[in-house]
Amino acid sequence: MHVPDGFINAPTSAVTGVVAAGAIAVSLRGARRELDERTAPLAGLVAAFIFAVQMLNFPVAAGTSGHLLGGALAAILVGPYTGVLCVSVVLLMQGVLFADGGLTALGVNITDMAIVTTVVSYAVFRGLLAVLPRKRRSVTVASFVAALVSVPAAAVAFTFMYAIGGTTDVSIGKVATAMIGVHVLIGIGEAVITALTVSAVIAVRPDLVHGARGLQQRLRLRVNGDLVDAPAPTAPVAARTSRRTLWITGLVTSLVLAGFVSFYASANPDGLEKVAHDKGIDKKAEKHAAADSPLADYGVKDVSDARLSGGLAGVIGVGVTVVAGSAVFWAVRRRRNADVSPVNTGL
Repeated sequence: MHVPDGFINAPTSAVTGVVAAGAIAVSLRGARRELDERTAPLAGLVAAFIFAVQMLNFPVAAGTSGHLLGGALAAILVGPYTGVLCVSVVLLMQGVLFADGGLTALGVNITDMAIVTTVVSYAVFRGLLAVLPRKRRSVTVASFVAALVSVPAAAVAFTFMYAIGGTTDVSIGKVATAMIGVHVLIGIGEAVITALTVSAVIAVRPDLVHGARGLQQRLRLRVNGDLVDAPAPTAPVAARTSRRTLWITGLVTSLVLAGFVSFYASANPDGLEKVAHDKGIDKKAEKHAAADSPLADYGVKDVSDARLSGGLAGVIGVGVTVVAGSAVFWAVRRRRNADVSPVNTGL
């Protein structure tokens, strides 16, 4: 759902740019409460993983493909504020280095793919956890539904922005029907990927999953006819794997997905590309400002072998994203530490 330059007019793009900048500022502040020395490294890895999985377009229907948006996955794993930052980092890397998603449309893409998907999915996720049994299985179920809903929600948001600032004269009803219809199907793939990933991380390190915090109910005992909370355990349950092992495993998985598996991804246009072509939305699409980038279109310039070119581009993308993301989240964590230092607390 990466919107190219020229789909949305300049005034609307400018407004969404302001909205995106404001949301990022709020998220930087909110992420200070979500990140600590344990979870900050995971956030950088989540951004790199989303970048890698977004290269794996899967077929849906009628010559159309889809790929992960990642807002739900990021929000559940590292928190909604940090999730907005994760997806924003991915979109920035894709736009600047790979000519994927317009630069003047960066505010549109961040608003649609980072903000809308994260806010909607996390609201659905928390709502479901409030009524489901407090078990790990409930987190997986809630993750599936939240991710499923987030994709058509992003399609609705794009339709709304197109209704305000679309550059072509296409019936909004036709755009809405086509966008929502195909993205409901894409949402199923998003839901499967999100639920499997969240389930895998919870299985080894539930303490690192933001959405699983406070998952276990306190044991209650009946004493003299009354239910009372049992004493809290004196020691935490041992983790099944170390943070370093989890981080290395996640990074290697991302590199393999982007560097090797991506070669076998569907070559069909994604949901927005298909709708834009069929409905004529792309008539005023503009050439990307980074079209001459050495990594444009996810290939390394002057490398003739398609498999090698795409694989190298994917590996470079994962590497750059994990470094950029980790730098952002390390800085946010440092700011949190400064905010709670004795000097700043007046002690």
